[in-house]
Amino acid sequence: MKRKTWYWIIGLTLVGLLVCAAFVGLGLWAASSMDRMDRGPAFGDAVAIVRVEGVILAGEAPAPNPFSADSGGAFSQEVIESLKKANEDNSVKAVILFVDSPGGSVFASDEIYLQIKEMNKPIIAAMGSLAASGGYYVSAPTQEIWASPHTLTCSIGVISQFLNLEEFAQEYGVTAVTVKSGKFKDTGNPFREFTPEDQALWQAIIDEAYAGFVRIVAEGRKMSEEQVRALADGRICTGKQAKEMGLVDNLGYLPDAIDRAAELGGITGEPRIVEYDRPVSFFEALGGAFNRPSPVEEVKQLLHFNAGSPLMYLYIAP
Repeated sequence: MKRKTWYWIIGLTLVGLLVCAAFVGLGLWAASSMDRMDRGPAFGDAVAIVRVEGVILAGEAPAPNPFSADSGGAFSQEVIESLKKANEDNSVKAVILFVDSPGGSVFASDEIYLQIKEMNKPIIAAMGSLAASGGYYVSAPTQEIWASPHTLTCSIGVISQFLNLEEFAQEYGVTAVTVKSGKFKDTGNPFREFTPEDQALWQAIIDEAYAGFVRIVAEGRKMSEEQVRALADGRICTGKQAKEMGLVDNLGYLPDAIDRAAELGGITGEPRIVEYDRPVSFFEALGGAFNRPSPVEEVKQLLHFNAGSPLMYLYIAP
């Protein structure tokens, strides 16, 4: 008799746990399956916020692994899709590009820039704590740029870095054998000298990307290219300094930018706030709930990014 009672207790406990797990799962699934999040008034005209947060990377974010944590980043295709949704959403009257990024891939930054140019409704940039290099690149084509006085921005320029492990390899007896079809095929090979010819080849590539950056800033800020080049020496600056240089329109924070966007969009009263997110599966949401990126994961991502994308609009903090 006692054994049966214990069986009933264990069985009911298991059923209760399964029911609780089901409710939690349904809640996570419902939250994660929505690709739009609204705040503020329930109805009415809206301001959309599209976020560029983290290193700017090309393509789409990989599907989250429920058993590990990824450090994320601003993937160009996700930013572009959110901009397109905002552009096609009739209730959205203006868009804020919220930028908190050190920049990143030249290619990805330009993809985002091209989509911003396609927008047919007011779009302004609101800078967070950091909007440098590629972060400034994607801000430049917007109608207005807002920054905090303490935002770190500017850093207009291009950078590539190559490791030289030649002396290290010699010291430890490491030999690298390279078979190539032309003398420049292994430019950047860390196991040989980076020659003056290699330097000249890459400098031409850097100069080309830099000229594009200068042109886009000049176009967006209504400045001459000569004026931009005088400021575009890679220097980092505060939002206050950037405003004095004509690279930022107004000083303020996100709520100030929201008020301005609503004004540009002809919205009276408090605007509804809309954000777009990539729908994720239940297992992705469950994994994200229990896993957060570690410093090691963040370093791994940045190293992988540098290895795969040597041409960067990127501010590298000391």
